[in-house]
Amino acid sequence: MTLAPRLDLRQSQSLVMTPQLKQAIGLLQLSNLELEAVLMDAAAANPLLRVSGQEGEKEVKPKAEEPAEAGSTGGDTALDIAPEMLDRDRDTGDFAGIGAASGGGSFDGDFGSDFAGDSGPTLGEHLQDQLCMAHGSPVQIFVARQIIGRLDEAGYLTVPLEELARDLGVSPTDAEAALRLVQSLEPTGVGARDLAECIALQLAERDRLDPCMRLLLANLDLLARGNLAQLKRMCRADDEDIAEMIADIRSCDPRPGHVFGVEAAPPVVPDVLVRGDGVVGWLVSLNRENLPRLVIDRAYHARVSPSCRDKAASSWLGEQLADANRLVRALDQRQRTILTVAREIVKRQEGFFRRGVSALVPLTRREIAEATDLHESTVSRVTANKFLHCPRGCFELRFFFASGVSASAAGGDGGDQGAASAEAVKAAIKALIDAEPADAILSDDALVTELKKQGYEIARRTVAKYREAAGLGSSVQRRRQKALARAG
Repeated sequence: MTLAPRLDLRQSQSLVMTPQLKQAIGLLQLSNLELEAVLMDAAAANPLLRVSGQEGEKEVKPKAEEPAEAGSTGGDTALDIAPEMLDRDRDTGDFAGIGAASGGGSFDGDFGSDFAGDSGPTLGEHLQDQLCMAHGSPVQIFVARQIIGRLDEAGYLTVPLEELARDLGVSPTDAEAALRLVQSLEPTGVGARDLAECIALQLAERDRLDPCMRLLLANLDLLARGNLAQLKRMCRADDEDIAEMIADIRSCDPRPGHVFGVEAAPPVVPDVLVRGDGVVGWLVSLNRENLPRLVIDRAYHARVSPSCRDKAASSWLGEQLADANRLVRALDQRQRTILTVAREIVKRQEGFFRRGVSALVPLTRREIAEATDLHESTVSRVTANKFLHCPRGCFELRFFFASGVSASAAGGDGGDQGAASAEAVKAAIKALIDAEPADAILSDDALVTELKKQGYEIARRTVAKYREAAGLGSSVQRRRQKALARAG
């Protein structure tokens, strides 16, 4: 074995991501609004590119054999041929199972909307409205209104209660009673003086504030430092109990007041449109209103090309034309890929479009990838930041990829081959809670029993998780809310 330097020639294979592939991947995961900004920048950098609809620009009609605009590889754009492709597929049976329907049905879950709601009342206004129905002495109501006026944006009382009582000229007892009155209002946790008290209020409402949890909340500094061994000794709990208590703490909202008085989110603009009533099928197309169309100005190229007499200028103009053509082809591929994935989602989740969220079936990106001959990462990029609008509302594409839980034949509307989607279970829980009378509030155990009657085999902890994920309060919260509504 020699240690002298030498030259070796080796041959190997490796995956190399070309600039064209990077560009296509980058465009694929953009929404239509983000894509428009990218195309505007590209048109500003390339004199041969025009974005259709720009002020002062006219769309140039290219020759039929030249790829002059996104989606024009065959004379029509992918956007234009989408309905015809779907009609043809229905005739040949490729869209079997989507055309038949038993009725439109009503949407049975508030899981999608066209626009984000208004900002609504502020935290102070929300609490003052509830205080009108609260029970307390006139002094306590007066002090409670002063406390509400001194809460910060997160809902915490930053002024010492003793100082507040002294300033208002009331007894500490009345001040404490007024604070408890404020802490009984919604959202739970407002009026707390520190993080531990805020979490304790929320856990008490869920009936999870036992002596062990109180001891843990009194030592949040140890939890923040990760000193679990000392916490286990202090609470006399094992690893499973500590992990469960930490999960309960993490499920609480440390800033309950932040949901009020925030700026309204901008309206959601859908990228994919689904039209039809399910009787003759569903038409899937891209949204024309906000889909930018890129045009290559070949007339300008024909005028400028003869003036490029030197090699550098001619080479630069050729590069600009090649870049423009690559971008147009990438946009065409993006449109076709989005349509392919959207059509397969509609086909797999046809029950949702016919009957609502209770008919969602478990679906994974891998299943869509296998059905469309695409890579799973491509499907993931297609469904990122994209929204689908249908007769039932506007939904993010990722909404249709629902996890599954076991279900028997009794829950047939919500599952396939003994499985039901998590969203279908959430909708069933919401329907049960909406139908419960004010004097017979269903506990989580009662919800488990009712769900089993519908064919859903689900544990109590999972019911609590789905209930909280759907924004539904505990039995204690609902009992208080319905009592206040009945009193009002």
